[in-house]
Amino acid sequence: MIALAFEVLDIQPEPYAAAPQFTATLRVTESTGAAVHAIALRSQVRILPQRRGYAPEEEAGLLDLFGERSRWPTTLKSFLWLQCSTMVQGFTGETEVRLPLPCTFDFEVSAAKYLQSLHGGLIPLELLFSGTVFTKGQAGFGVEQVPWDLEASYRLPVDAWRRLMDHYFPNTGWLRLDRDVLAALSHYKAARGLTSWDATMESLLENAAVVSPAAVAPAAWSGDPVP
Repeated sequence: MIALAFEVLDIQPEPYAAAPQFTATLRVTESTGAAVHAIALRSQVRILPQRRGYAPEEEAGLLDLFGERSRWPTTLKSFLWLQCSTMVQGFTGETEVRLPLPCTFDFEVSAAKYLQSLHGGLIPLELLFSGTVFTKGQAGFGVEQVPWDLEASYRLPVDAWRRLMDHYFPNTGWLRLDRDVLAALSHYKAARGLTSWDATMESLLENAAVVSPAAVAPAAWSGDPVP
């Protein structure tokens, strides 16, 4: 039986990917001296929010996820961030491998909302490993499984997340809409000759600021419920 161990050496933003991605550099060690032909490696990356402190200005962004600060002792639980995989080339002793960590900026995803709420410090991560190891067997290749108890920890700087998002989405964010709402918004944009989605949203906000008080005032004055 082979004996594997994993260590996270570094996690850095990947500047040349098609979509936002971190790249983790792993050190993989095999201590029995057996020749490893390859490893089909899988990893779960989990965030451990209970292992760091939070500034008062971060509380508003964390309210949806964990509730009021008084509830945090019971609501701050680890959660899955990423599932990723890579192939480890053959080695004896130890080797280093790059593990791609694709990310999203969709605020409907809990991990993205959590990461964007942080103003500084470090993000405690836990990487859990599994997969298939190909070794030399009595009749050619031997096959073993990567034990599920193999894991490694890493503390990712919040600044690294912000640099990644600023690189791929400079000064922008994402808003997911129902398809019918998106179609109506697109029609509104085209009918008014607006040239961008920013201009469309600004137009809607300006109209809301002008119309809303006038529409609400009569109902409030007459004692009717305000919608």
